[in-house]
Amino acid sequence: MKHKILYESPYDYDNFSSEDGKGGRFYDCNGQKLPSVTTVLSATKSKDAEEGLQRWKDRVGEEEAERIRIEASTRGTHMHHILENQIVHGDLWHYRPVTGEEKRAYKMACNIMDNGFPKISQVYGCEVSVYYPNKYAGKADVIGVFEDDLAIMDFKQTNKPKRREWVGDYFHQLAAYALAHNEMYGTNIQKGVVLMSSVDLNYQEFTLAGDEFREYGERWLEKVSEYYTRDIMQMLA
Repeated sequence: MKHKILYESPYDYDNFSSEDGKGGRFYDCNGQKLPSVTTVLSATKSKDAEEGLQRWKDRVGEEEAERIRIEASTRGTHMHHILENQIVHGDLWHYRPVTGEEKRAYKMACNIMDNGFPKISQVYGCEVSVYYPNKYAGKADVIGVFEDDLAIMDFKQTNKPKRREWVGDYFHQLAAYALAHNEMYGTNIQKGVVLMSSVDLNYQEFTLAGDEFREYGERWLEKVSEYYTRDIMQMLA
């Protein structure tokens, strides 16, 4: 992996602490306790999505489903760590994968670096804490310049390649982080990119821009409103 990325930001990013609880993950943002993007998405998940997930669990069994979830989460954590280190430090000469999951994560990270990193010219920050006042908060994988446009970038791993219509939640995440960054720093981010590798090293790239980006931004804010409406209704019940 020879491509070097300029790691420099015009912004002084804060790092907000978070706490996991029964209701999900919440960030402490300058005194505001705000739900994470993934917490809002989970709470507003469609009935069809919930039923589809349950059918899969019923098919493979609860124990196997949990094993797959933990395996994927562990692999994803390793992959993100490798990619972030490459961006920040510029090399991975010191990294020596040991376990099977670490080795798979390393190959998947290299797949993303080889295919996606040449399109990134500058990174403002990794794991950047952002929040939209009185609404939500979260951490964006990468904020930087992708193919000459300031963009939110998200690294994803998957057991098998995905179709575009399956990554709606990823697009909601990209739009959410962009809207929050725009609100906090006066930027005008209108682009998001998912850089994904499957376990068998199939590289995929999904770009959200233009009218589609604006549509997902509107849908995301509707989900946020739905989240708070449900929260109020639960308190009144």
